[in-house]
Amino acid sequence: MGRRMGASDRPPKQFPERMSTDSKPSGAPLTRRGFISSTGATAGAFALGTAAVERLAFAQASSELKIALIGCGGRGSGAAAQALNVPGNKLVAMADAFEDRLGGALKNLKAQHGDKVDVPADRQFVGLDAYKQAISLADVVILATPPGFRPSQFEEAVRQGKHVFMEKPVAVDGPGLRTVLAAAEESKKKNLKVGVGLQRHHQRGYIETIKRIHEGAIGDVTALRVYWNGNTPWLQRRADLEKRYGRKLTEMEYQLRNWYYFNWICGDHIVEQHIHNLDVGNWVMGGYPVRAWGMGGCEVRKGLDYGEIFDHHAVEFAYEDGTRMFSQCRHQLGCWNSVSEHVIGASGTADVGSYSIRPKNGGAWRFRERETDPYQQEHIDLFAAIRANEAYNEAYNGAMSTATAVLGRVATYTGREVTMDQLLKSEVNLFPDRLAFDADPKSLPNDDGLYALAIPGNAESIRQVV
Repeated sequence: MGRRMGASDRPPKQFPERMSTDSKPSGAPLTRRGFISSTGATAGAFALGTAAVERLAFAQASSELKIALIGCGGRGSGAAAQALNVPGNKLVAMADAFEDRLGGALKNLKAQHGDKVDVPADRQFVGLDAYKQAISLADVVILATPPGFRPSQFEEAVRQGKHVFMEKPVAVDGPGLRTVLAAAEESKKKNLKVGVGLQRHHQRGYIETIKRIHEGAIGDVTALRVYWNGNTPWLQRRADLEKRYGRKLTEMEYQLRNWYYFNWICGDHIVEQHIHNLDVGNWVMGGYPVRAWGMGGCEVRKGLDYGEIFDHHAVEFAYEDGTRMFSQCRHQLGCWNSVSEHVIGASGTADVGSYSIRPKNGGAWRFRERETDPYQQEHIDLFAAIRANEAYNEAYNGAMSTATAVLGRVATYTGREVTMDQLLKSEVNLFPDRLAFDADPKSLPNDDGLYALAIPGNAESIRQVV
């Protein structure tokens, strides 16, 4: 059970660290028209914007919404702050695996939002299943733990009948994806509103640029290029943690603190970061890839604390109509960097992230208007839909764009062609058999303190991946 703060059996104190609307049934194909229609609903929600929230919030004084924050790292704290910027919202419960993270987030949120943060000690829950108690106290749940926990937490929130904002990605393996897809279908039956942190769907420049692509500004799409080439985002070294606390961490504690480098909880950076760019490609295409091929490895980011993820991936995705999306993501210093999405059409090109279109016959266009911070806008849109009881559910697209990213990882780890159907039927479950601070994750260090990496083409390694 999760514990309230102050309980004698809470986990040891440790220091803080950073941590589109659709209505698609989970068993039927999504057509390009259906996909464009559903993303248009998100654009419509965007058009409501701040004015809609203010109108609804102030016209309905009794419409206060109680929020629970699950996962109190940097992204969770940011999402909670953005939700509290929307009039009529109040934070009433918080949960995290670690007491220090919860305490730090609570202090900062209280300083920012004052009385809109009402989380006394008996509504502060600590532990690996503390989320269940926090969810029960809220109308709307923010799920911002590392992605390996998302399937079970989303499933629980839907079971309890709560509206949800969940960060991307929403799973790391086939079993997790199936759990999210099933919960997504159940959330629609219960008329729950679900937002997913793929904020480009709430960014006017992206919305307008992709709308013009769909209207034929560059002709039929013939290929896409998407990139997240950058640097390692953060690292928690085991030696630093153990020096700070004067004791050895259990393997579970260490991996939870250094979660970015373990597939059961992160999914690799192709899943945790590059999902944004892959999702844009899916948005442009109006669907999801059916197969992928790729290569990758760990060339320069090696050492005791870098876990089991690759430092580069290059993947070719194929859609049902044969269109290809060429993908790169890399964490290597001193290299060419780009976080961007590009579309090649029969009669022009588009740099989606720069909001620009260049038809072959001239008449270049670029979006230059002001826009709201998309991380804020996605909360404005979600809470407006909740208060107006409008259809709003991004869970299916969130799951399938996550599946696209996981498909890419499986392709690079195996060195094989992998189909989306294979992935969604996969029984390879990365989650620990037992979740507890004294339990072992499935990936463990060898005698030298290093973790095994996937070996493309190796039969035994492949069996562990798909």
